[in-house]
Amino acid sequence: MRLYHSPTSPFVRKVMVLLKETRQEGDVTLVPATGTPVDAGSMPLAQNPLGKIPVLERADGPAIYDSRVICRYLDDRIGGRLYPAAPRLWETLTLEATADGILDAAVLMLYETRVRPEEKRFADWTEGQWAKIARSLDAIGERWMSHLAGHIDMGQIAMGCALGYLDFRHGARDWRKGRDALAGWYEDFVQRDSMKATVPVG
Repeated sequence: MRLYHSPTSPFVRKVMVLLKETRQEGDVTLVPATGTPVDAGSMPLAQNPLGKIPVLERADGPAIYDSRVICRYLDDRIGGRLYPAAPRLWETLTLEATADGILDAAVLMLYETRVRPEEKRFADWTEGQWAKIARSLDAIGERWMSHLAGHIDMGQIAMGCALGYLDFRHGARDWRKGRDALAGWYEDFVQRDSMKATVPVG
């Protein structure tokens, strides 16, 4: 299999953590890919017309995307360890979706300053994206800590990658303030070998 990859993408990091947790990294060749919404760069457009990564090429079918589809496929490939049976499955999927929504907002904030010309930037729009993130983090602290404390699953991995990305790209926002329980969980979770091995750089 071939995984189109960037070490700074939090969505790619989700896949990489899963590969390491399930000991499948030796089955995947990493293919560098970079780009933005206004310049596709080396994104695998033939494999994903949306121009996003990660994308996984596989021998038994067409390339698949996005990170949630890839993670579900790779987990199924080794017997389903990180997506539990229902009813816990619905909590896992909702937590993963929430983490991905945090990442979507955080990436859009980054594009606003890196891609959009300064004279066209809209501060209220950026703050609106952060408001989505803040509400989501508060909801996790109020509703999801018992799930985070359970056996590792894809919801936990996605949330760990989302919080890591907030540190990486939006550290000055200090997402930990007023969220001691979530911050404490994260400090423990990042000690996993899979998280240490996939810290974003660049």
